[in-house]
Amino acid sequence: MATHRDSLGTAEAEGSDSGVGSAGSAGMEVVLLSDPATPAPLCPHGPTLLFVKVSHGKEETRRFYACSACRDRKDCDFFQWEDEKLSGARLAAREARNRRCQPPLSRTQCVERYLKFIKLPLSQRRFCRRCQQLLLPGDWEEHQEHQVVGDISITQLKRPSRLLSPLENKKTNAQYLFADRSCQFLVDLLSALGFRRVLCVGTPRLHELIRLKASGDKSNIKSLLLDIDYRYSQFYMEDSFCHYNMFNHHFFDGEVDYDNHALYKHGKTGRKQSPVRIFTNIPPSKIALPAEEGYRFCPLCQRYVSLENQHCEHCGSCTSKDGRKWNHCFLCKKCVKPSWIHCSTCNCCALPDHSCEGPKDGCFVCGELDHKRSTCPNISLSKKVISAVRKQKQRKSNKMKVETATGQSMNHASATKKKKRRERVHQYLCS
Repeated sequence: MATHRDSLGTAEAEGSDSGVGSAGSAGMEVVLLSDPATPAPLCPHGPTLLFVKVSHGKEETRRFYACSACRDRKDCDFFQWEDEKLSGARLAAREARNRRCQPPLSRTQCVERYLKFIKLPLSQRRFCRRCQQLLLPGDWEEHQEHQVVGDISITQLKRPSRLLSPLENKKTNAQYLFADRSCQFLVDLLSALGFRRVLCVGTPRLHELIRLKASGDKSNIKSLLLDIDYRYSQFYMEDSFCHYNMFNHHFFDGEVDYDNHALYKHGKTGRKQSPVRIFTNIPPSKIALPAEEGYRFCPLCQRYVSLENQHCEHCGSCTSKDGRKWNHCFLCKKCVKPSWIHCSTCNCCALPDHSCEGPKDGCFVCGELDHKRSTCPNISLSKKVISAVRKQKQRKSNKMKVETATGQSMNHASATKKKKRRERVHQYLCS
């Protein structure tokens, strides 16, 4: 279920570019391994993913493994062709590098340090902002030139997301933290529906608030945080946190808005509404969104929608996806954004200043618009052509190697004969 203002209001960017799937453009696709028993090579972020570059009207390119978590080679430079064979030396060097890139402390060591830290008197509890690390007395000398904060209270330890600096690299972690009001709404909802165990994947603020509620009013809701940010290891016991990569399912050893993102904040300071949506199998009628945040209950749809989201009798639902009132287009036979108009050239609704020759969804392999690449009838033929071309190139390469080796052998034999001839001439003249 996707709430249409998402706990409290969303607005999609008009004319957004979908990336992969647009004609005339190129993109990357993840390839699902046909044999799951064959393990993918490892990078510092766990098992890599198999990718293929696709472009409109062209055949698939050579497939390769790359990092699952980082979209920029500067952040993780792992790259390996699918059919590439590595030597033992290279594999050993890769394993050594992966070990070097792991967090400096193991999960067990983090737990031991945390237990020691909470036993210290308040005056000795320190946190290094530069290293983002809780400091024990034995660490003070090493961090004396760093920016260190003292008197870390138990309350601060229970809210590590406020103590740690958010990681805001959009191509790696991109941590945009939920505001407390959004988390409070979710916690109240979980409590009202009687849930007792919550798995928080990449949502540290929600995890903190659940634990605070459990300790404050003796609630029996338990929460486990799974996050790729290993820094949280130093604040939780093993039953509360796991270092986890959600992109490859790898475990290491409301307006749902964001407090630390300039674009996604509540009120006048944020330029955009949050695009976050709630996906759940809970009946939508049981998720009561707050009226003071601009929601109403639609008895026909049996769910809460934004006030501006009007029920369309032709579509049979409240059709808006960003909170505004959408308009029904009888030619397209669906509701569209209020800023869109029907284009007779494209035979669909679009922005008034759109280009009629612009990209359209379709198949990357053959260019037809009635299906996608994954269901293209020509894809198997394309793979056969690629395989044949590769085999032909390989035969040519092997032939060149044979010819080169033969030429080198003949040159060597010719040089040997000349040398022997010179030696015989020399012996003859000397005699």
